Amino acid sequence: MEYDEVWIPKRKADTLYSEVLNNPLGNLFMTVVRLLLIFPMYFTFNIHGREYNGFVSHFYPQSPLFNDSERKLIWLSDVGMLVAFYALYKIAAATSATWLFCIYGGPLLVMNAHFIFFTFLHHSHPSLAHYDSREWDWIRGALSTVDRDYGIFNTIFHDVTCAHVVHHLISTIPHYHTVEAT
Repeated sequence: MEYDEVWIPKRKADTLYSEVLNNPLGNLFMTVVRLLLIFPMYFTFNIHGREYNGFVSHFYPQSPLFNDSERKLIWLSDVGMLVAFYALYKIAAATSATWLFCIYGGPLLVMNAHFIFFTFLHHSHPSLAHYDSREWDWIRGALSTVDRDYGIFNTIFHDVTCAHVVHHLISTIPHYHTVEAT
């Protein structure tokens, strides 16, 4: 559990969860927060992610998430995001913030909610084993997920729903080969 990257199960020692949020109202609150905010918060602040030494962010090139060969790519990605944010700002200025939210922001929230929903279900199946640092190895960590069949939604979501395990085993595989590899 110390080496998993996301959706790490809560321990009983986590008093915020076990004493405050582990009830129907707390679960409803956390579900709403997860579906609306966790995707950007994970990338920005590593919320629901593994603990590291130092500040962890997918946007910070010196983050312990990255090795030295990847740091320049993070800078390049950050520049690309700034260009995209500036373009969105210019679009909002030319139209309106409400129009931009309806055309871009709302659909982005829906996509984020679907992504979080699916990945949470992949990583939290009751039959999945979770290992502490004494038992964990790469293959056990990679196999701590399940594939789920969502019928027509498999095609709509590029089979990330029904071919998730292979993504953990071969992270560079293109999505259009995951079903075949599975």
